Amino acid sequence: MTATIDESVFAAENVFGKGEPNTAYAQYFTGDSFLNNLVDDEQCAVGVHNVTFSPGCRNHWHIHHATSGGGQVLICTAGSGWYQAEGGEPVSLEPGSVVFIRAGVKHWHGAKADSWFSHIALAVPGENTSNEWLEPVDDAAYAAL
Repeated sequence: MTATIDESVFAAENVFGKGEPNTAYAQYFTGDSFLNNLVDDEQCAVGVHNVTFSPGCRNHWHIHHATSGGGQVLICTAGSGWYQAEGGEPVSLEPGSVVFIRAGVKHWHGAKADSWFSHIALAVPGENTSNEWLEPVDDAAYAAL
């Protein structure tokens, strides 16, 4: 699917569903995001969530910490988005894109300004894992993408 701001077109392609408003983490997002927990079994060692971003929505810069292992995998499933590691160029994300983010890498990800976007986020198991939420992505820098 190509980029679209038409939510009904996007919803038809978003096979894992939009989910519920992401109120628990809303303070760490610019714009509206939605969360759909895909595995509801405490025996699963990997957090598996479908995160949906409204057009222009992105999370704040953040770091997944771990003393070993850890990090995050993003599997893009619908719409069009961005991923950027600190000091790196923004990477366009389309359905089928996969990104592995190592523990300790400061980064952000979210929708393009003209598209809904959805990815499956996998929390990679590790030792002493935690997330550190940082500053919002600068509006001017985002608008320049």
